[in-house]
Amino acid sequence: MAVKTKTKKNLQTRPPVAVVLGHIDHGKTKLLDYIRKSKVAEGEAGGITQHIGAYEIEHGGKRITFIDTPGHEAFSHIRSRGAKAADIAVLVVAAEEGVKPQTKEAIKHAKKAKLPVVVAINKIDKPNANPEKVKGELQKEKIVVESLGGDTPSVNISAKEGTGVDELLEVIQLVAEITELTAEPEVPASGVVLESHLDSQRGPTASLLVLSGTLRPNDWVWVGNTYGKTKSLEDFLGRELKHASPSRPVVITGINEVAHVGDTFRVVNSEEEGRRQVKMYAQEETQKSGVKKEEPALGESEVPQEEPGSGEKKQFTLILKADVLGSLEAIKGALEKIESSEVEINIIKGEVGDISENDIKFAASAHAHIFGFKVSRGKLLLDLAKRHGVKIFLNEIIYELIDQVKKEASKLLTLEKIKHVLGTVSILALFGKKDKGRVLGGKVKSGKVKKGAFGNVVRGEEPICTGKIIQLQRNKKDIDEVSRGDECGMLFQGDCEIQEGDELEVYEEEEKKREL
Repeated sequence: MAVKTKTKKNLQTRPPVAVVLGHIDHGKTKLLDYIRKSKVAEGEAGGITQHIGAYEIEHGGKRITFIDTPGHEAFSHIRSRGAKAADIAVLVVAAEEGVKPQTKEAIKHAKKAKLPVVVAINKIDKPNANPEKVKGELQKEKIVVESLGGDTPSVNISAKEGTGVDELLEVIQLVAEITELTAEPEVPASGVVLESHLDSQRGPTASLLVLSGTLRPNDWVWVGNTYGKTKSLEDFLGRELKHASPSRPVVITGINEVAHVGDTFRVVNSEEEGRRQVKMYAQEETQKSGVKKEEPALGESEVPQEEPGSGEKKQFTLILKADVLGSLEAIKGALEKIESSEVEINIIKGEVGDISENDIKFAASAHAHIFGFKVSRGKLLLDLAKRHGVKIFLNEIIYELIDQVKKEASKLLTLEKIKHVLGTVSILALFGKKDKGRVLGGKVKSGKVKKGAFGNVVRGEEPICTGKIIQLQRNKKDIDEVSRGDECGMLFQGDCEIQEGDELEVYEEEEKKREL
């Protein structure tokens, strides 16, 4: 919810901030695309929004700010942060699929932030759409819509065709009026960080949502772990702003470091106060973590310490580069959830920005792979990587990157051996020994016997030893296979004393690759 100011003078009604939540592929991005008449849905790889963005629209002469949050499960904590900055949660649920795991997670975030919920039942244009079933499933999650006697408004929409979207916007504005959203525009601005990254030309850049007050150029701002004087203010379309009032998303430059996604910002009186606030912030973070040493911020190079006992696992070492801090944070969180008793994912460096020459040299020295998300690497760097034997993987979709890491790390797993029993042989006679093994005579009781197969020698019910059939004969002729009921001779290689009456369980082994 919005930051409450201490004074209550000059309170003015402000536009609502709506956070769009829902399961992957349920149509959140297409809904926002239709609302703001742009092509974001087509431009985003795979149709998935990869990091938080904020957008303003106008409906009926009134503004609404939308926070667009990613649908992939890896962005769970980012969605949680997004919900805390909003006034209203728009829960998008596909009419033909209903409530999914991330739908339940979105409901949890909205309830935790105490946000009023507006349900948008999407894809009603689908032939198998069933809005009533969706309402029933939501009721099990304690979201009871108005048509079922509850207090949660719901609207049937088609983001693809635009059906019901105007009604949805009207409902959002109605909920905002009932909630009586106000702010004091003349106090020092404050709000939250929605996104941040290092721009190669403009330096550290942050997307902020102003929740109270008015932000202006040349304001000194404290932003969590950093501070600075705002050099420029832009809206989400890149247009220059002279000021940013409550509920407005704004992109700023001028801060000294890349800010942490989800941190708060506040206008301060001077550079000295900004520096003091950063110092206090660092002390608070140290107390929270329970460590005395200064830890590297997310987005900076960091080499994690091995946990006790981790030396027994094989290490899959990688360097991670991402376009923005929110993506980097989410990917790291997803990779940390990969569990294996044999292999450990070891991120020795995680940074925002394109792949550099230093990254390749570092990877070569550490025998690491480089994984890049929405970043680039030039042809010269690719040639350098080949010379150093460094593999580089570039991805535009988060779950494809995670799958690629799993695929490469799985190569360190031992192969799974699958035993296929072929048949059994009764040992009828023992012949001379040869350099390569013992010559046996037998009769196939069941199945078949194959040259090159393995054999377990069994006496009674006790296994004696294991060996291999390296030669197989029938009627003194070399053959590859003998079937049930036939007698055969074989050269058996195994370290044990075989007796007449023993049985030979014949089998083959299949080696199968395993996956994380």
